[in-house]
Amino acid sequence: MAFAGWSIRLGERPMHNDEAVNAIKFGRLWTSGAYQYDPNEHHGPSLYYATLAVARLTGPPDFEHLTEARLRFVTLLFGVGLILLLPLVADGLGRNATLWAAGFTAVSPAVAFYSRYYIHEVLLVFFTFLALAAGWRYWRSGRIGWAMAAGAGLGLMHATKETFVITLVAAALALAANGAWSRWIDASASSAGIRRVNLKHLAAGLAVWLVIALGLFSSFFTNAAGPLDSIRSYLPWLQRAEGASPHIHPWNFYLHRLLFFHVAKGPAWSEALILALAIVGACAGFARKGLGDASAGFVRFLALYTFALTAAYTLIAYKTTWCLLSFWHGMILLAGVGAAVLVHSVRKRFLRLAIGLLLLGGTGHLAWQAWQANTTYAADPRNPYVYGHTSPDLLRLVSQVEALAQAHPQRSQMLVKVIAPDSDYWPLPWYLRNLKQTGWWEEAPADPYAPVMIVSSKLQAALDEKKTHVMVGYFQLRPQVFLELYVDLNLWREYLARNPPKPD
Repeated sequence: MAFAGWSIRLGERPMHNDEAVNAIKFGRLWTSGAYQYDPNEHHGPSLYYATLAVARLTGPPDFEHLTEARLRFVTLLFGVGLILLLPLVADGLGRNATLWAAGFTAVSPAVAFYSRYYIHEVLLVFFTFLALAAGWRYWRSGRIGWAMAAGAGLGLMHATKETFVITLVAAALALAANGAWSRWIDASASSAGIRRVNLKHLAAGLAVWLVIALGLFSSFFTNAAGPLDSIRSYLPWLQRAEGASPHIHPWNFYLHRLLFFHVAKGPAWSEALILALAIVGACAGFARKGLGDASAGFVRFLALYTFALTAAYTLIAYKTTWCLLSFWHGMILLAGVGAAVLVHSVRKRFLRLAIGLLLLGGTGHLAWQAWQANTTYAADPRNPYVYGHTSPDLLRLVSQVEALAQAHPQRSQMLVKVIAPDSDYWPLPWYLRNLKQTGWWEEAPADPYAPVMIVSSKLQAALDEKKTHVMVGYFQLRPQVFLELYVDLNLWREYLARNPPKPD
């Protein structure tokens, strides 16, 4: 149910600000072939080049007719890819645990919701899983190809989002701690399958990482400053992490949304089942009990990595809801182990069946939440994963402006002035991209008048005082942000003549 919900109704939810920014940046790449990494905003280039690759394969229309659904289909592919990568770690998680992990990935409301979001996060999680899975395969086989595949995953992580360094630190700490545990505490652990890293293989993996990162950040060697900018970018991002941002939240921000979230007149949301099962799986890894065909060492590493990553994201003051995907995916993998352990540990067939049915019931509840999150509550603040999202009311404004353009002699060349402080007009640049004479101001220009003006209510512009224009609507952009629509009086009369009001 939830998995099917991933692929339908992709275009119904209005674009979030960040989605619209990414869409416009991809539009420049699609129409001009040019892209330049910005070290201050917008994250890495992998999303745009991935979209370009999909666009060339599927042959979409020109950018003006590109839809939200087509853009979100790109991130959807990477969300589905999280399931397709699971066979690479099946001998680490165990066969049954892998099946449970696949099911939890498909029905997790957080994963399903952000896989339908045209932002970088699900790509970061996918490339992280690729690096971890390829690293595990190398650890098992010692083949250089897997070392290079892990390097490719790391290079793509690097080219996706600056926060990849948090993942690297968590993985390094987990690897060191797991090695120490195996050596000094888990005396019963077998050394079978443990191999020393071949330095040539390590160099090959690092070379692949470097080539991919340099190629993408330099826009395939057309922007020499790009790779250096990828290092410079940490200065503004560190400032945000320290508190120079409106996205500062308490330590429990993510856990509140994941474990129990309820707003008046809305449903109760919870993915606590996944956390509970993840704890069971982690305990089994350390105790080496009930794991069946799973690798205790792999499960232990996954637990150490996931809880280190969770702690890091919890402690960092800068928080946006989609960032939780990085550690929550690890929880989902551990939850698969936990579910398999619970079923495997019970010998009586009746009790095993009862536990299986309870787990399936919990999985069904997660699927129902995922469906609700992506349909009824897709842009509703009562959804825990909706964060500063665009109100559906904005689509009413867009429809009104498009209808006014049809009533204007110049049609798509009609002049539109959008005036809002702090760029509080996004995602309008995406929605108004077909109107070629649209201008953008963060404060009122000397001459604010045009056939159509969209103005932030914060400015208290009152542009209808001269009686040459009329304010025809008041629209919500997102929570606590409103826009006023002013229209030239003659244009408004023409519009009404073409679209007479319907009788009550």
